[in-house]
Amino acid sequence: MTVTVLQFGGSNCDRDAVRALEHLGIDAERRWHADGLPAETDGIVIPGGFSYGDYLRAGAMAARAPVMAEVRAAAADGTPVLGVCNGAQIGAEASLVAGAFTTNESARFQCEPVHLRVERADTPWTAAYDVGDVIRVPIAHGEGRFEIDADAYETLEADGRILFRYCDADGDVTDAANPNGSTGNVAGILGERETTAVLMPHPERATLPDVAASTDGQGILRAFA
Repeated sequence: MTVTVLQFGGSNCDRDAVRALEHLGIDAERRWHADGLPAETDGIVIPGGFSYGDYLRAGAMAARAPVMAEVRAAAADGTPVLGVCNGAQIGAEASLVAGAFTTNESARFQCEPVHLRVERADTPWTAAYDVGDVIRVPIAHGEGRFEIDADAYETLEADGRILFRYCDADGDVTDAANPNGSTGNVAGILGERETTAVLMPHPERATLPDVAASTDGQGILRAFA
């Protein structure tokens, strides 16, 4: 499998994503957005960073790049697509997933490890875990608060499209464990197909044992294996 890691002006986690994937034995290559997707790609990562300086809204400008029409088409065909942090914001702005990511409740940039509770274990992104498992993955964002209206949130829950929730070390989903004020403590969700997912925490920063305090993010990236 060869995974395409998109690169926008302001992306800063593209190399991290490639290195993490290659550590897991997955071929990966960076691709400048203006060059479009390769003729054949087995997976797509929209990485973290500050695309276009996060002007207007985080991810809003990158979401309108021509390559994102290609990403939407690939996602609709079942190609695995993962948006991480700024990639999650881009994915929401591009309607790959429901909802939006807005300014943290604290109104400040937050860079810290968080605990996530696995809500589903029957998707490509969570097959390495069991329901209720608690994993430790870092966040690094200023606009990571997941917002969605009440009816759409109920639909997300009813359709089983919530992958991860912020929790404490014991797996309890509490306000205190919610780092950014996200609705329902949501940290990661699915698109219309289970092969499309976005999350604010950084699994690529919890993959390499020589540099990471946790390797809990490996299971998420193994969806591309």
